[in-house]
Amino acid sequence: MTRTATTRTATLGALVAVVGLLAFVEFTSGVLQGYYTPMLTDIARHLHIHDADVNWFEGAQLMLSALVVPAFAKLGDMVGRKRMLLISTAITAAAAFVLPFTTTFGVYLVAWAMMGFYVVWLPLEIALIWSRARRMEGSSVITARAAGILVAALEGGAIIGALAGGALIDALPLPVVLSVPAFLVATCFFVILFGVKESPEKTGGAFDTVGLVLVSLSLIGLTGGLSLLRLPGGVVNPLSWIVIAIGVALIVPFSLWELRQQDPLIDVRMFRSPALGPVFLTAGLFGVSVLGAQAPLSTFARTDPHVYGYGLGTTGFQTSLIIGIYLIAMIAGALVFPVVARLATPRITLIGASLLVALGFLLFLPLHGAYGQVIANMVIVGIGSGALVAALPAAAASAAPSTQTGVATGLTNSVKTVGGAIASCVFGVALMHSVAAGADAAGTGTAGSFPGYVTVWVVCGVTALAAAVLLLFVPKQAFTDRQGPREP
Repeated sequence: MTRTATTRTATLGALVAVVGLLAFVEFTSGVLQGYYTPMLTDIARHLHIHDADVNWFEGAQLMLSALVVPAFAKLGDMVGRKRMLLISTAITAAAAFVLPFTTTFGVYLVAWAMMGFYVVWLPLEIALIWSRARRMEGSSVITARAAGILVAALEGGAIIGALAGGALIDALPLPVVLSVPAFLVATCFFVILFGVKESPEKTGGAFDTVGLVLVSLSLIGLTGGLSLLRLPGGVVNPLSWIVIAIGVALIVPFSLWELRQQDPLIDVRMFRSPALGPVFLTAGLFGVSVLGAQAPLSTFARTDPHVYGYGLGTTGFQTSLIIGIYLIAMIAGALVFPVVARLATPRITLIGASLLVALGFLLFLPLHGAYGQVIANMVIVGIGSGALVAALPAAAASAAPSTQTGVATGLTNSVKTVGGAIASCVFGVALMHSVAAGADAAGTGTAGSFPGYVTVWVVCGVTALAAAVLLLFVPKQAFTDRQGPREP
């Protein structure tokens, strides 16, 4: 064996080892995404809050995630991806250790939001892998395969996390159950610290601090105004709507600032593209259902129909089975998408996936009273959602200029996250501002209102239909290989 071949084998072996370690980190990320969902009702009882307030956990975490991804991705390029991966893991672990030891809603909300730093793990990991593979022959294929392994580990972790969380919450006290993911994240910190080397190159440069501050104030205004709506009389209080309006208005100075930057935090020029604009809007609308509806679906399943007249009255493990089957359906949808796209076209397949999501949620209107009905609805939603999760970043990359494919795929994720965050806040208001049937009889009044759940299903169904309509306006060639070079 030649020296070159020996060096290449050693480099590839080191890369495989790094991918294996990062796969464990992504497995943990999946556990965090699936573990808590079956026990959201138990968490609400532990904190003595209404089921509707659980949506604020998801909304706050998603909103923080929308800020973390572009900021930490940029800082990773500037000062080192491993360094930012360690910082985000340390913050996530610290927040996870707070959850078992507090019964205060405000503290719990902040800790839950801070756990949202885990969303930056996957982009930083792929960047780390690319920095090692870029000098090797077939670097793009190697990176793609490594990314596939990481995503498979994430999905596997989400399924195992959901099943484990549902089983443990039926057998152990909540503080003990909440400690499990905290120790898992802490283990990830040391895996990264001792097992992963820093990326060989750093770009340096200046960070767009003004842009981050402006977009943060805008998102804080939106979520702050929506949080005021949930208070008694908040819907008719002008202050709530004024704060929301300020949050929306701040998008204008943020956009103007970003347009003047050579290296902006978020390249808002892409939203003007006739091909990319509808894709970003579709991602935002899709985020409403795939991210914003998770908590309401869990709390609806756990609601006792004998007390409130609706819900399934499931145990934690039964709820986790619904989530696990939904995640398996998402994996199936992601795998089926490229096959169907070759037989039809990517655009038609995306439209069909959006229509499946709409159909699954709208079926909740007549079919929500039995365990099997809910599972059937979620399988339909899951197949469509899986196809969209896999296809939207690829569609954005195909429609973007060749020099900005990474930025386009990152924006797709950020817009989807913002859509989910806003939806979580809106759903929290909808579930809170109607008195649940049977609440007085139960003496608790902690369940979300049935009209609120109907609102969730209708909004998710209608936004998915709107996404299908938007995709009709995307140029037909946007998602296919183009002839000739792309314009910068």
